[in-house]
Amino acid sequence: MKLLNQLLRGIVIGIANIIPGVSGGTMMVSMGIYDTLIYCITHLFSEFKRSILTLLPYLIGMLIGIFALASLLTYCFAHFPLPTSTTFIGLILGGLAPILHKVDKKKVNTLAVLIFIAFFALIIVMALSNPAGNDGRITVNAGEMGILLIMGIIASGTMLIPGVSGSMVLMLMGYYRPVLASVNDFKDGLLGGNLALAGQQLLILIPFGIGVLLGIYFVAKLIEWLLARWPTQTYCAVLGLVIASPIAILLRTDLGNINVGAILASIATFAAGFALAAWLAKNAPEETAPATKA
Repeated sequence: MKLLNQLLRGIVIGIANIIPGVSGGTMMVSMGIYDTLIYCITHLFSEFKRSILTLLPYLIGMLIGIFALASLLTYCFAHFPLPTSTTFIGLILGGLAPILHKVDKKKVNTLAVLIFIAFFALIIVMALSNPAGNDGRITVNAGEMGILLIMGIIASGTMLIPGVSGSMVLMLMGYYRPVLASVNDFKDGLLGGNLALAGQQLLILIPFGIGVLLGIYFVAKLIEWLLARWPTQTYCAVLGLVIASPIAILLRTDLGNINVGAILASIATFAAGFALAAWLAKNAPEETAPATKA
């Protein structure tokens, strides 16, 4: 049951990370595993075996979600935008309790409230921004590979921040579709026996992948540092990001041609997402960050 729970949560996080406007970090918070994953990432080298054993099921689940369900979700967002969006909204709100419990109500002051408002507003402003739509292919050269390294750092770093979509940030910078095209070309080349095509795409994906790993590690370090020194303020910032996310998702959703059937379906998918998130959080007693070694 524990392994299945971890795999399911990993699948949800993986799916969230490939949908522009949906935050994988928010899903981590909503399912009560944010602190654990941050701890394991930041202590990967000092507690290697323990961290790997904890992270591996989630990583496998994320890969399953990305490769197995990406096409399905793309189809769902194209043809059933509101019911698909309300599924993620349900997942977010259904798991809001864990982070609310982490906020020390006695220490919430004016500064903490202002931080909450600022980060809430940040997500709304990002959602109202018009993303760049770059459909072009990436040219392999030293300068572009350096940019891809930086893009990987930014995308993965923002992925860990609840409420902020790494895919959306990539889209805003014009690199979402080109990177996604390279991933698809690599997969097609590998499966079709076109090793030249697969090898060419690796020159694009390797620097991006290195940037992803660097971004995850160093941003996790920053988040852990903030939580250790200013936990109330940091959780208020996270809470602002998370609570703004459903609004941001709706702002990014195509609400044209909404009918009674779509509304009823959206209520059902919201309820399903809410129930799943609540169940995943409730059945995660083991998901607490390990105590730091003396």
